Amino acid sequence: MNEILLILNLIIIFGGTLLFYKFLGKTGMYCWTAIATILANIEVLIVVEAFGMEQTLGNILFASTFLATDILSENHGKKEAQRAVKIGIFTSISFIIITTMWLFFLPSESDFAHSHIKTIFSSTPRVIISGLVVYIITQYADVFLYHRLWKFTEKISGDKKKYLWLRNNCATIISQAMNAILFNLFAFYGTYSGGTLTTIIITTFVIYIFTSLLDTPAVYLARKIANKKVG
Repeated sequence: MNEILLILNLIIIFGGTLLFYKFLGKTGMYCWTAIATILANIEVLIVVEAFGMEQTLGNILFASTFLATDILSENHGKKEAQRAVKIGIFTSISFIIITTMWLFFLPSESDFAHSHIKTIFSSTPRVIISGLVVYIITQYADVFLYHRLWKFTEKISGDKKKYLWLRNNCATIISQAMNAILFNLFAFYGTYSGGTLTTIIITTFVIYIFTSLLDTPAVYLARKIANKKVG
């Protein structure tokens, strides 16, 4: 069941990213970045077993933020991609502040949600702060690598549009490797045993490689959408 749900999750999330772009353009990528950043920081608290691996959820949602910045890089330029990164940063900061404030309220006797909210969000500041720091590092690395590779492939081929698959996959996989190691160490060191943490890091990276390869067709489709709008 988990395997089926993960596959459906991937289709819905990547498909949703493309629909946001098709109907809202670059504004849709900014909106998607904010939505995915918030939900990924909550979903990452859930640990499941699927495809024979123990893994945290939130990986696909987080991968979709890289898809969003790659779409912006490819079709709108480096500055627009960096703007999406800044939106993700401010979204995470706002989320940390607001959810932390919830915990200081004294619930009434009729309240039924506060204890559950506290269980979830009392553990999220470390996760979200870790996610924020790693998000800044890896997203800026992804944008930097994407455009550096773009200059290189344009130079050797003489064609600006060639080798999209190369710059997309290399930039995303390298930045996702950094994310898998840094985030899980910062967020979960001391929370899980060493063996579990190592497994989570490895499975997270495996998932990121898989999602990185699958987001390349999505970037091609996004470029086609952008070309049709220009046409």
